[in-house]
Amino acid sequence: MISIERQQGLLLAISKRLKKKITVYAVGGTAMMFLGLKDTTLDIDLVFENQIDKTYFKEAIKSLGYKEMDSVIVYGGRANRPEMLTLGDERFDLFVEEVIDFMFSENMKKRANQTHQFGDKLVLKIANLHDIILMKCATDRLKDLDDARNIINNTEVNWELIVEEAKNQDDLGKKKAIFELGYFLEKLNEKFKIKAPKKITDKLWDLLKDKIEERKNK
Repeated sequence: MISIERQQGLLLAISKRLKKKITVYAVGGTAMMFLGLKDTTLDIDLVFENQIDKTYFKEAIKSLGYKEMDSVIVYGGRANRPEMLTLGDERFDLFVEEVIDFMFSENMKKRANQTHQFGDKLVLKIANLHDIILMKCATDRLKDLDDARNIINNTEVNWELIVEEAKNQDDLGKKKAIFELGYFLEKLNEKFKIKAPKKITDKLWDLLKDKIEERKNK
């Protein structure tokens, strides 16, 4: 597990090894740690805006001794898997623009309004908690349900915002987004008895039916 102190130290060490200044977005457990919602994480999840920045970051990580690993081991055959690097029980998951079934959209970037700078060359923007919940839908792992439960139980969630972003994802071509969110909410209820407001689930399923009908008529 990676502690808050270890994560801070790693990011500073990476900044010192970067060949150019880059901005990257923290998602998943990494973002939750910066938001005070988690003390440790299994992996450091980052989203880059382009391949070039990711390559510079990857080179810096490898200079610290991290080795590449096959992401299929963790993510199976899912599309848009991250590039993964490990050292002992520490791991970095590096995404570019897309996180499995979701696009890290312009709206998500705008909502990432908490910023941290490490040294001279690394700027880290922290994903909004609503977008963290949505991206947790991308994988079918118990820890993602646990993380979503933690966010929901400790913050005031704007469910309308999450549904609107799922619709935005569909508009961006991520056609599984609305279904993935609905399925994830069902799992949260099944596992932890956490229910989104009925008007939200009704809106979500109406939206899904509309999208299915729309595709039939094309």
